[in-house]
Amino acid sequence: MTGAGAGLPGLAEAGAALAAEAARFASFGWMRGTSGNLSVVTGREPLRLAVTASALDKGELTAADVVLIDGDGAAVAGGRPSAEAALHARVARLTGAGAVVHVHTVASVAMARRRPGGIVLKDLEMLKGLGLPADGPEVVLPVIGNSQDMRVLGDRLAAAREPRMPAVVVAGHGLYAWGADPREARHRTEIVEWLLELELLQGPGPAGGR
Repeated sequence: MTGAGAGLPGLAEAGAALAAEAARFASFGWMRGTSGNLSVVTGREPLRLAVTASALDKGELTAADVVLIDGDGAAVAGGRPSAEAALHARVARLTGAGAVVHVHTVASVAMARRRPGGIVLKDLEMLKGLGLPADGPEVVLPVIGNSQDMRVLGDRLAAAREPRMPAVVVAGHGLYAWGADPREARHRTEIVEWLLELELLQGPGPAGGR
């Protein structure tokens, strides 16, 4: 046992993992300036998450640049958490995820404007990376309206969530994706972003959209 539950990381371990993940995403240009945030669950009962600290360059984080938050997103230890910390906690409660990624990508914002009713995906080999069949029925990547109130945003995410799709796009904001641990959350983020970039390149026509 490494954390507050079997198999869960302690705060130092979580901080090191989040710093490495943030550096990777920043290198892709997905966390420009101080944008974006990441989290990993460190305890389940009660719920605790390590979240990247606010207003820091995500390409320069260290293992100490994390804040421990509770199930409502309030800081338990450390400095000031990301403004979206409460949404990370809501996603962890709602989905059982062990890690959450939020990145600000051009493709996610552009596609939310183009397909505000949701982004339909089908007949793509990359869907297998999300545990979906490449030749199965269509799946929708939900798009929800943005809000500065994390309770409102969390309610919108809960209402729109597609259980088969471990991600959601927030209009005018960016992409949220989650997984059992930071590695799976990373892989899912990269796959969903690839799918978004493909849809963006296909233009504003009816293919794959609503």
